[in-house]
Amino acid sequence: MKNTIGLFGLGVMGGNLAKNMVNKGEQVAVYNYTPDLTEKFISEFPNEHVEAHYELENFVQSLERPRKIFLMVTAGPVVDSVIQSLIPLLEKGDIIMDGGNSNFQDSNRRYHELRNTGIHFISVGVSGGEEGALHGPALMPSGDFEAYEQVAPILEKIAAQVDGKPCCSYLGSEGSGHYVKMVHNGIEYADMQLITEAYVFLREKLGLTLKELSEVFKSWNESELKSYLIEITGNIFDHVDPETNLPTIDIILDKAGQKGTGKWTSQNALDIGVPSSIITESVFARYLSAIKDERVHAETILSGPQINDEALSKEEWINLVKEALFMGKICTYAQGFYQYKQASIQYGWSLHLDEIALLFRGGCIIRADFLNMISDVFKEDPNLTNLLLAPYFQEKATNYQSSLRKVTIKGMENGLSLPCFCAALSFYDGYRTAKSGANLIQAQRDYFGAHTYERVDKEGIFHTKWE
Repeated sequence: MKNTIGLFGLGVMGGNLAKNMVNKGEQVAVYNYTPDLTEKFISEFPNEHVEAHYELENFVQSLERPRKIFLMVTAGPVVDSVIQSLIPLLEKGDIIMDGGNSNFQDSNRRYHELRNTGIHFISVGVSGGEEGALHGPALMPSGDFEAYEQVAPILEKIAAQVDGKPCCSYLGSEGSGHYVKMVHNGIEYADMQLITEAYVFLREKLGLTLKELSEVFKSWNESELKSYLIEITGNIFDHVDPETNLPTIDIILDKAGQKGTGKWTSQNALDIGVPSSIITESVFARYLSAIKDERVHAETILSGPQINDEALSKEEWINLVKEALFMGKICTYAQGFYQYKQASIQYGWSLHLDEIALLFRGGCIIRADFLNMISDVFKEDPNLTNLLLAPYFQEKATNYQSSLRKVTIKGMENGLSLPCFCAALSFYDGYRTAKSGANLIQAQRDYFGAHTYERVDKEGIFHTKWE
């Protein structure tokens, strides 16, 4: 009996995906460049539905035709190297799927290169971490639809399930699946930073204890803020380090790491000309956190504002922070989905924003209840230009903008760094303002560089002799 799918790459994610496939009834061949990981996997997961291979040719030949190979290897040159080693062993119609965090431009290139050989390439965004990989991730596949149809029964089976539907759907051609995953990660960066800023305000300004913070976030998780990130944040504040018996949050060094996908989202936003400012600020916030030694030194030299000791009602301010956080999330998702829309137009992908929102409801890190509303909004009006213009989100923004203003102003008055709260407010105010100051920028550009400008009173391109 031939294996139904091959899994190449047995790191934590690859190993868990292989187990997921087996648990869902697939006959899986596994292979890793270094035999030790293959041996370790088989020793820890002995199963009649897993076949270990230590020679690449045997691995490939063990698969039923058309062969389906799922790569879970390090993004970048490694993917290209693996693909090149596979090509001589494959036939026309075989399918290679890349489930790593590859740059979508690399996936575009690989798609076209393999298409010329008759081999199908499917880029698969995978979200949910190691737990998602094992129990059901959100999957974002793209490539040729005829190839997707052949792997769909497997992918949709191993994906997270919400309301009886898999969090897996064909997105479009080329590397659009990895693009959707990339912007998903950008949204994730911003979402995490907004939650962090809410935490900083509640702890530093309101003086909430960790017990109180845990209770607040757990109560928020029963509201419109209900999401995976809010849920785990409440749990984090409860956790005690067994070695020191101190709260775990207080022994973690405040230097945030990253793997680059947030940066890619910001870079692409600049490339296609969309204002994803909240996502970009969240990336910069991680860069700023990384220069810990400089910040420690700067604290001894640079002064902040006089602390405003105005008495604050905890209950009132907790609610304001909650509303400010939700407002920030709305603006973040508005930016992220606007980036999807513009990328779809510029790259010719025909992305369906309502389906993308549904993909994120289960398995992935940004899963949240209000994704259902985002899906409904774009399903009702696929031509909607911006999430903020939908009646539901327009009403929320109208009601919660004052909370975002109050929290942002109060935080700034007290010297708190709230870059994403500030960016969300600036984006909202900039987006709702019909007449901006950009006419001065155009005047300046025309003055020093003869870059020309448009006029408000007639059509055409104009230049003024300023001197």
